[in-house]
Amino acid sequence: MFSSKRLLIFSLIFLSGGILLYSQEKAVNRDKYRINISRTSEEMKIDGILDEKSWQDSEKAENFIRVTPVDTGYAVAQTTVLITYDKTNLYVGAICYDPTPGKRPVESLRRDFEFGKNDNFRVHIDTYNNLTNGFAFGVSAAGAQADGVINNGNQSSFTWDIKWRSSVKSYDDRWVAEMAIPFRSLRYFGGEKEWGVNFGRLDLKTNEKSAWAPVPRQFPHNSLPHAGTLVWDEPLDKAGLRLSFIPYATGSVIKNTEAGDPAKWKWNAGFDTKMILSTSMNLDLTVNPDYSQVEEDRQQTNLDRFELFYPERRQFFLENSDLFANLGNSQARPFFSRRIGLNVPVNFGGRLTGRIGKKWRIGMMDMQTGSKGENLSGNYAVAVLQREIFSRSSIAGFLVHKQITGTYDDSEFTGYRYNSVAGLEYNFATADNKLQGKTFYHQSFYPGADMNAAAVSGNISYSTQYLKAGIDQSWIGSDYVAEAGYIRRTGLYEITPAVSYLFYPSGSKRILSHGPAASFDAIFDPEFTLTDRETELSYIIGWQNKSQLTVSVEEQFVKLSNAFDPTNTGGEKLQAGEQFHWKNVRAGFNSDDRKLFNYEVTTGIGGYYNGKRWDINGQMNYRVQPYGSIGMTMSYNNISLPEPYNSAKLILAGPTLDITFTDKIFLTTFVQYNNQIDNLNMNMRFQWRFAPVSDLFIVYTGNSYTENFANKNRGLVVKISYWFN
Repeated sequence: MFSSKRLLIFSLIFLSGGILLYSQEKAVNRDKYRINISRTSEEMKIDGILDEKSWQDSEKAENFIRVTPVDTGYAVAQTTVLITYDKTNLYVGAICYDPTPGKRPVESLRRDFEFGKNDNFRVHIDTYNNLTNGFAFGVSAAGAQADGVINNGNQSSFTWDIKWRSSVKSYDDRWVAEMAIPFRSLRYFGGEKEWGVNFGRLDLKTNEKSAWAPVPRQFPHNSLPHAGTLVWDEPLDKAGLRLSFIPYATGSVIKNTEAGDPAKWKWNAGFDTKMILSTSMNLDLTVNPDYSQVEEDRQQTNLDRFELFYPERRQFFLENSDLFANLGNSQARPFFSRRIGLNVPVNFGGRLTGRIGKKWRIGMMDMQTGSKGENLSGNYAVAVLQREIFSRSSIAGFLVHKQITGTYDDSEFTGYRYNSVAGLEYNFATADNKLQGKTFYHQSFYPGADMNAAAVSGNISYSTQYLKAGIDQSWIGSDYVAEAGYIRRTGLYEITPAVSYLFYPSGSKRILSHGPAASFDAIFDPEFTLTDRETELSYIIGWQNKSQLTVSVEEQFVKLSNAFDPTNTGGEKLQAGEQFHWKNVRAGFNSDDRKLFNYEVTTGIGGYYNGKRWDINGQMNYRVQPYGSIGMTMSYNNISLPEPYNSAKLILAGPTLDITFTDKIFLTTFVQYNNQIDNLNMNMRFQWRFAPVSDLFIVYTGNSYTENFANKNRGLVVKISYWFN
């Protein structure tokens, strides 16, 4: 039975979600900003020279409006966009005028470049007209490509890669981009006559972001609710079955000096298959996948009482994964793909994603892992069914299931032979993106599970260019288990309100904005006793040149639920039930990242459990345009605790080297010195994209001790893959 306290908690959580149930307005720009597109019979040459007659006959998108630093008035660096199509491709041409003398800032020639560090042009396409899901294609002024998918209206993921063509030509007063985007790589409904579309430009010399259809400056450039309308001269045809086959082969040698093992050679092969079942549904299959080319995790100094979160980096799990990855919230994820193949090989798997009609989305994934040592083989399955309602809201139901498939001895096995999590989620956003929220209920199932094996959450936020406010509430039961997910901690009720306000001084040539912010986070145990509290008051100053200063004061309270060493170095532990209260001050500064040399640094000083802590963290970067950058990351924590507890000076530092010899040949190298875990890691990754989305990788990884630099282990991997389309 639920207690009265729990009933109150549930009521508050569902109230924050229930507030969201009201009628929504229409998209803000779809009727006013419209561009017509006509079919061409002319052969289009993608060379960055817009001399074909089809371009001259195309309707123009021009008079771009500023998005930042202010979202009023026409852009100084104007852009003219032309658009046409034929049976196989959508063609986009952009003339990017450059009124400011000087070299155009470009970070590198790497694909999927960072938006804020390169002069670039992008097109954002809402093929389903749902203001939520779409595609982004961009080119930098140096000709590098970026392609990705848009989820939740304005969240872009650039792990999605397809074959498409582009070319850039540079002149003193402008640069011109030309794109050919194949319809076979897009997802859309056949027979439609309108898509959502917007064109965006970033000109770093004028520090100006602009768009064809205006976007308020508090929202990202890719905000689909603020896109205009692309009007086709005739409905698009449906596409039939299409197939891509991507085989790979690897060879590796690994030497584990620490274990005394000799060098071991290994050969491997497998493949991925991508099947486009229709213009709105696709199937991905993988057999014996290999992820040896994936970049090493960037290490973190671990001062946490709970498991650290490391993001997924494997492309198969990242592509088109928004239905799965967005389940739950940052504290309670019922599905976290890094659990799959963490310590065992992945044998095979498949993923089906797409649309059933105009309002329904479906996502299903099933992965089978092998066994390794004491780690048993298992099957991981997740299914999501989503129904769109109102303008930009949706209701989703899901099931996540993990099943041990290997044989085991019942007398020795201590885990669950199966674990499932089922749930309902309601995601909300108004058409103008100002009001957003989410409410969910999850229930886990395993032998012996009860009503405490559940999680409930609700949040709501309001955002304008001046005011941002929100509140997040979660209850996670003590017995909530999600073995295929990421659950930071259980047995709690958490409430987190936050608010900030920005002033935009008129007439200031240096200060863009400034204002206060406040946040509060409180966590209670199942008896509704306070266990954690963090209060932060800060002030933020932003300059016109994109640099920013933040100063804050923080207050923290912790009542330990388990014994804990605050340095995580294996020393004497503070005991469960002990209470600690401390304060500290912090400051952070980000420099103008348009400069060849840029940096960011944060520092803080104050109390820390029963002692004191001073820390400084930062990174520096120097660009050698357009061939790459040299960087340095650093984290230093000086923790002083009374005897008999460990004090520690923890250092995590390392240089990074990112070289782009051409737009197809890359070398990335980084070193990580971490004295907390006594490890010096080096990772070198060479990539040659010898054909579209086809690569040769050579990857070296080595680990050594930090004191004498004696080697622990090292390995070299060569991998080649080719995309047959």
